[in-house]
Amino acid sequence: MRIEALLPERAEQVLAIYQAGIDEGNATFETRAPAWEVFDQGRLPRHRYVALDDADAVLGWVAASAVSDRCAYAGVVEHSVYVHPDARGRGVARTLLDTLIASTEAAGIWTIQSGIFPENTASLTLHQRAGFRVIGTRERIGRHHGAWRDVVLLERRSTVVM
Repeated sequence: MRIEALLPERAEQVLAIYQAGIDEGNATFETRAPAWEVFDQGRLPRHRYVALDDADAVLGWVAASAVSDRCAYAGVVEHSVYVHPDARGRGVARTLLDTLIASTEAAGIWTIQSGIFPENTASLTLHQRAGFRVIGTRERIGRHHGAWRDVVLLERRSTVVM
């Protein structure tokens, strides 16, 4: 596996992996992957990566978005990480998270945050092992397929960027 910048040439595979995660029902409130243009505009170009296999197939992706345009939040991003169902359990998500952590810290970003459905125990475990801590739970924060869902808030504070 190798890690590269997430570029438009990988859009079809990236969005297919996103849709697979959406279809499983415990990854996001979204119901459909967006068009590439929308996806591209919503993520920070310097903080998005893909994991590739030897045949150049995308195994997974990670991307960060700004949480606010207010200068006080310049060092805070929110991220998403998705792995192809056939590539799970091989360290892809952890490698992508570690790459994102390194890139954000190099850019002076001090906090990475995420919201995860409590039912997504694999993602919660992954994030905690990568240094994220649970901040709290937003109860009944949104409706998803007709049901109210909770979201566990996690953050990773940099020990490098102070």
